[in-house]
Amino acid sequence: FVLMTGVAGSYFQVMTNTMIITLVCSFFVTWIGLPVIYLLLTKDSHNNASGKQAVVHEVKPQNWVRYFIQRPYISFVFMLILIASIAIVFPRLQTGFLPEMDEGSIVLDYASPPGTSLEETDRMLKEVEKEIVKIPDVQAYSRRTGTQMGFFITEPNTGDYLIQLKTNRTKSTDEVISDIRAHIESTQPALVVDFGQVIGDMLGDLMSSTQPIEIKIFGNDQQKLQGLSKQVADLVSRVSGTADVFDGIVLSGPTVNVQPNFAMLAQYGVTPASFQLQVQTGMQGNVIGDLYDKQQLSPIRMVYPGSRKFSISDISRMKIFLPNGTAIPIQNLAKVELKSGSAEVERENLQTIGVITARLDNRDLGSVMTDIQSAIRSKVNLPSGYHIEYGGAYKEQQQSFSELLTILIASSLLVFSVILFLFKDFRIAFLILLISVLGISGSYLALFITGTPLNVGSYTGLIMIVGIIGENAIFTFLQFKESLHDKDVDDAITFAISTRLRPKLMTALGAIIALMPLALGIGAGAQLHQPLAIAVIGGFIVALPLLLVALPSLIRKFYSKKATHANG
Repeated sequence: FVLMTGVAGSYFQVMTNTMIITLVCSFFVTWIGLPVIYLLLTKDSHNNASGKQAVVHEVKPQNWVRYFIQRPYISFVFMLILIASIAIVFPRLQTGFLPEMDEGSIVLDYASPPGTSLEETDRMLKEVEKEIVKIPDVQAYSRRTGTQMGFFITEPNTGDYLIQLKTNRTKSTDEVISDIRAHIESTQPALVVDFGQVIGDMLGDLMSSTQPIEIKIFGNDQQKLQGLSKQVADLVSRVSGTADVFDGIVLSGPTVNVQPNFAMLAQYGVTPASFQLQVQTGMQGNVIGDLYDKQQLSPIRMVYPGSRKFSISDISRMKIFLPNGTAIPIQNLAKVELKSGSAEVERENLQTIGVITARLDNRDLGSVMTDIQSAIRSKVNLPSGYHIEYGGAYKEQQQSFSELLTILIASSLLVFSVILFLFKDFRIAFLILLISVLGISGSYLALFITGTPLNVGSYTGLIMIVGIIGENAIFTFLQFKESLHDKDVDDAITFAISTRLRPKLMTALGAIIALMPLALGIGAGAQLHQPLAIAVIGGFIVALPLLLVALPSLIRKFYSKKATHANG
């Protein structure tokens, strides 16, 4: 897991370091600590003095093992069923990125129409707050308007809420979000809202995207990009499982556009610089000097009388002085118009882009993105030179899944190498690796039955299962090899399985019982590791018949052929 990068790499860093330290310590404890403790607790000096002999516990042979190994077709059918389940279940699994958790708090970002004053925005939000306090599961809330964390310029029409929910509430966080969204849409439809949770919002900042769904359209023409963004946003809003869809078009407040007529400026002998200086002096003023007073310099700004209250008609009647000292209305030299607002221009790698974002609503990330990609491919015709990329949590998910697949393959090859080094037999190494990889089917089935998405956490469980089953299979085969010196193949297999039966059951049941609270989501923060626990439990359940039935049948089949070739 050290190979992991990005947010998933940060997610696994602590767990990886903890597992490495724990495994190294457990090795030294079992290598040095346990033998010393055993010798201290089993001193036989008293027994030898009294002439007593140490009690030897015979392993009770499990006759059912012989039944299965003599009927290998049962194991083959079972393995084929597992392979078929992988092929059938895997495409139908829900997929996500990081495990989701009900944090009990909501982050609500909002924006009123561009150009809305702070007073008007505050009035609208007070109406929203009247609806929020009516929701019984809301405990408290705080609001920021026209400001945000960090040193950024914030428009007076934007801000956010932090809503804390009650501990003993009747609805989940997602259900409360749906209620608040419905209230806002019915009472203040002009507000654009975006919901999230605190940890998800922070992870979104780390990924440079606060929403899990992000669609980037690259192009050159700003007007075409806006048209395509609106079209894609409309398609995304129609896909089931999406909410808070935003077309990415951010408009500034109303602007006054003064467009000079350069031909008229040249005719009257007014330079563009002089024209700009006069317009700026009339509307905003210009610093023309400094006043020294009380050891302090104060700038002197020259402005037109009443410039603070200029309207469009006042600006149109403003006089521009010509070089000969006469003044003419600005209308003769330029066109003055009021625009509702200009769209912000966003770029990535020096290319202009339009970014459409959305959040998930009671549906998994993989299924929603598949439907979005299908809708865009069939209904959006991109002009030449334009292309679409998918970012947000989906991009991080694809990158993490690719890295995890590499880790799964690498771990499987490492297990194969260890077995090959121990037993120096390709067939045995392949058999044990096959049994280990088939354990993944149990994890897939557990995720599918419980409706848990395949995400970074549950993918970790798959990798762990391969190692755990491989380890148990190695011990079983080692016991079989030692027993083969004084027993035939069937007796050696029966003895090996009978000897390893109790450790296998203890390992599986102990792990299942230990992980069950996490799998059931019991305890604070349990939901964060719930997918991993479910995947591991499912793998352990399937691992038992694989190790106790399938593996001995394959070993007998292999050694029977080996004995036949030796006799021949």
